Amino acid sequence: MIIGIATLIVGFTIMALDKETHGFGFLGLTLGPLIVLSGFVLEIVAILHTPKEKK
Repeated sequence: MIIGIATLIVGFTIMALDKETHGFGFLGLTLGPLIVLSGFVLEIVAILHTPKEKK
């Protein structure tokens, strides 16, 4: 889960770094949201993952 949270922070930071008007550049419209989406996917996988039982 920590990796997912770090990915979310990086994605939102990348979106904030966009210098175009209202964030309409490549970083604000494409790269940042893709990284944030992957962070949310990582969080969902981390929550739903159940470890295997040892015999």
